[in-house]
Amino acid sequence: MKAFFKHSFIAVFLFTTSFVYAQSINPALLKHQWKAFWITAPNESLKDYGVYYFRKSVELAAKPASFVVHVSADNRYKLYVNQTLVSLGPARGDTYYWNYETVDLSPYLQPGKNLIAAVVWNDGDYRPEAQISLQTGFIMQGDSPNEELINTNKTWKCIRDKSFQPIIGIGWYTYYVAGPGERVDLNQSIKDWNATGLDDSSWRNAIHIDNGNPKGVTNAFGWMLVPSSIPAMEMTNQRIPVLRKADGVTIPASFPANKTAITIPANTLATLLLDQTYLTNAFLTLNFSKGKNAGIGISYTESLFKTLTSSDGPVKGNRNDVDGKIFVGRRDSIISDGASGNSFTTLTWRTFRYIEVKITTKDEPLIIDDIYGTFTGYPFKMNAKLETPNPELQQMLDIGWRTARLCAGETYTDCPYYEQLQYVGDTRIQALVSFYNSGDDRLVRNAINQMDHSRLAEGITLSRHPSFSPQIISTFSLWYIGMLHDYWMYRPDSSFIKNKLSGMRDVLNFFSKYQQADGSLKDTPYWTFVDWVSDKGWDFGQAPKSAKGTSAILDMQLMWAYQQAAEMEAKMGMPAFAAMYKAKAAQLKIAIQNKYWDAGKKLYADTEDKQLFSQHTNSIAVLAGMVNNLTAHDISLKLLNDSTLTKCTIYFKYYLHQAMVKGGLGDEYLNWLNIWRDNIKMGLTTWAEISDLDHNRSDCHAWGASPNIEFYRTVLGVDSYAPGFSKIKIEPHLGQIKNISGEVPHPNGKILAKYLFNKGKWNISITLPGNTSGIFVWKGKTFTLKTGNNSLII
Repeated sequence: MKAFFKHSFIAVFLFTTSFVYAQSINPALLKHQWKAFWITAPNESLKDYGVYYFRKSVELAAKPASFVVHVSADNRYKLYVNQTLVSLGPARGDTYYWNYETVDLSPYLQPGKNLIAAVVWNDGDYRPEAQISLQTGFIMQGDSPNEELINTNKTWKCIRDKSFQPIIGIGWYTYYVAGPGERVDLNQSIKDWNATGLDDSSWRNAIHIDNGNPKGVTNAFGWMLVPSSIPAMEMTNQRIPVLRKADGVTIPASFPANKTAITIPANTLATLLLDQTYLTNAFLTLNFSKGKNAGIGISYTESLFKTLTSSDGPVKGNRNDVDGKIFVGRRDSIISDGASGNSFTTLTWRTFRYIEVKITTKDEPLIIDDIYGTFTGYPFKMNAKLETPNPELQQMLDIGWRTARLCAGETYTDCPYYEQLQYVGDTRIQALVSFYNSGDDRLVRNAINQMDHSRLAEGITLSRHPSFSPQIISTFSLWYIGMLHDYWMYRPDSSFIKNKLSGMRDVLNFFSKYQQADGSLKDTPYWTFVDWVSDKGWDFGQAPKSAKGTSAILDMQLMWAYQQAAEMEAKMGMPAFAAMYKAKAAQLKIAIQNKYWDAGKKLYADTEDKQLFSQHTNSIAVLAGMVNNLTAHDISLKLLNDSTLTKCTIYFKYYLHQAMVKGGLGDEYLNWLNIWRDNIKMGLTTWAEISDLDHNRSDCHAWGASPNIEFYRTVLGVDSYAPGFSKIKIEPHLGQIKNISGEVPHPNGKILAKYLFNKGKWNISITLPGNTSGIFVWKGKTFTLKTGNNSLII
């Protein structure tokens, strides 16, 4: 191993990594100031871009059975013990809730001398939008006196690696805020920085910049430390299977799918186009030798572009096509120092399907020894199952699951490539995908906590958090209430939601300030985003508003939030609030009916003048209970067939489809999936942000992964029927399906449903987990379900 790292300037990931993250924390460290200090490098600008190494040698008489430490940094760190990567972080948060990871180092320690080292970097003004920061810093605290010999203090050595510089931009103008690329000149780099044999006598002793303050202690002005509530991210080796093009050099057929050395001759310009064949999030590793002063450019993109200059914006076309197309994307750059055994691994992961490697050699050939990725993301496991003769359903589930996984790391994200921001509107849908596909709710709780932390003094949440630039989408605060209600219904954790009710009241109090005498909202402030449509009357995703400042969908969304709040208050909050919200919802219902119902069209208009109509407004009308079942059915038929209505994009189809199911059209669900079919035809391996697949920015938005909910909730029919999923309702919508079965994770185990049409009869088998009961609804008839196996022949 030492020979491998002899010339490595950023240690690489060699295998699937399973970090030993500890669960227990010394209670004293949660309430009292730590003995460890925040440290940094002396005589450096602590707010500007920089990459720093910290190291400390420790002598151990024997290999310990346990050696638990708590570690954090600003902006980011990778922690190594004896040259093995053991942790990276910290999980993103804000300064009021600054996360630290708890790691057991014992598996990596040995008797005698051990080296603990970390690379810490600060992207400065170029940092990702989701990265909140104070200044460059690093901290490690031993859990007990036995581990305190590693506490960060002035005995730690440190140095800045000045070979790193940031690369800004992605080659075309768009809202890109996911951080810089890395430019590294190996002629200036610090080799062997995490090797035990390195002479670090020229390194400086670290300086103290702050105390280690757990949240809540006196004078915790800086980073208010809290234990991370999420597990370590998955790290899995991932080969790149296909070389699509090679210019300027001949490449063996085994490259890059198998480790294969290739030589780029001296004084050569070579370009390689690599295809992962599907979108991924991965740390890229490039191993190479020789090639003194050769330049290596590595660029990453979701898709190549047909053009960047059309009047409607960049055009991608089919994502599988590369001929005649333009490659632009996030970039890294390396200058080789001519040594053997060099290795470059990105500090942070990259999102890509395609990688372009451009190599310009000087007077010495360059040898590429290997190139591969290490997939990373939240360690979700697929615990749902769908078995059907229709392969299309499984293909959609697989694409949706990949989309959900790429949009889930230390937080949920809207998209991994461009923004990496946790927006409420996206996250509500992502949370339900997590419930139905995995059952792991830790990232959901983390998201709800972070959105609760983001609330302003005005009462509403930010639209996204963490984010160093506050953005307010007022409608997303109402979806936050919907997210609370979802969690309450699907998880047996009412105390968690009960603690969020005060914040919910603040949100609703904010909106009450803009309600008129009849309850209708007027001039609702901030960005009232609904959906990315550009039809008549819509403005940057905002639904039409009347000249009076009113909007049907805003009123309906508020009414729905009042209804959900009233339900939660009645069960676990304050009866007075429940009664007030119920009354406010009833008042709004009357106002909405009077203002927006068009008796001639038998639809709700977007505004009082009744000139514009949308699927959006009428979907929420059905879901919020504006109409009885018969009218809901009639509206649903119009949602399906009326071509004059403003159409929902892939995002808002989540609500559209629920409305049409509620209106009695659920048996047609599989006929509504053409936008997903179009995604597949266009070569997408994840679901795109919007429905215009030619002119599209993000190829990966998990707000479009709603089929990963509805194949189980609508088709199989599995849904919560009482808070905490304590009762289960199963109402399948099979359409033309004659044979299907599946499993859905539940807090108490799994729900199994199997439907087989045979000899004119339906053979139905339902299995409920322990301590649950429920009902089965079939063509208007209701059957009681008990814990365990239930069989029906209908």
